[in-house]
Amino acid sequence: MAATAETITVGEGDAARTLAVLRRRGGSPGLFWLGGFRSDMQGSKAEALDQLGAEDGWAVTRFDYSGHGQSGGDFLHGTITRWLEEACTVFATTSGPQIIVGSSMGGWLALLLAKAVGVARIRALVLIAPAVDMTAALMEPGFTHEQRQQLAETGRALVPSAYSPEPYPITQALLEDGRAHLMLGRAIDIGCPIAILQGADDPDVPRAHALRLVEHLLTDPVSLTLIPEGDHRLSRPEDLDLLKRTIRRLAAD
Repeated sequence: MAATAETITVGEGDAARTLAVLRRRGGSPGLFWLGGFRSDMQGSKAEALDQLGAEDGWAVTRFDYSGHGQSGGDFLHGTITRWLEEACTVFATTSGPQIIVGSSMGGWLALLLAKAVGVARIRALVLIAPAVDMTAALMEPGFTHEQRQQLAETGRALVPSAYSPEPYPITQALLEDGRAHLMLGRAIDIGCPIAILQGADDPDVPRAHALRLVEHLLTDPVSLTLIPEGDHRLSRPEDLDLLKRTIRRLAAD
């Protein structure tokens, strides 16, 4: 049986936006997908998650953040607070224990979601190239003088991307809001097993960043798998097989 499409409304008044959700019915543990910045719920890793759910009989929930993919809302209004609110709202529509799988920015949101909702229903986290604190740690340090001028004058900077012919607009609102959600610099206590999958040749989230995150996870069972020649996307067949094996291992524990 294929996943079914539905919509969920988040927020009220001018802040209301409609999210596109794909849901596969199944058993526990459910799999809950959080995509990356400017990605959508129909990428290869999200599809692999859905395939895993079909193979093992697990429920799978995935959605597009506002301003992404099939969801409504303006990308330029996007902030970590806004996307976290959406993640919490969609998570509340699931039932039973969940394994949260977050990629890149979704890895940061997975940690924030676990802190926000508590771990009573969270079996484990799988973080793929987790871009924790990405606004302050990964975006701002790389801005050119021209981009900083754009931010000061227009409230947004255009940043070239290897994944799109068009540059990504990074807003001052996103950067400022991100500072309210920074996690590095103090111990991070989640309360469940955490598996990190990191490409050794990731140009966007360097492996040193993943190692820095591990240093902050002082109380939870953590595994870090460094993938030789792995890039940021980790979407090769062998990467997707590793993702599936990792989730199955956590589900069996």
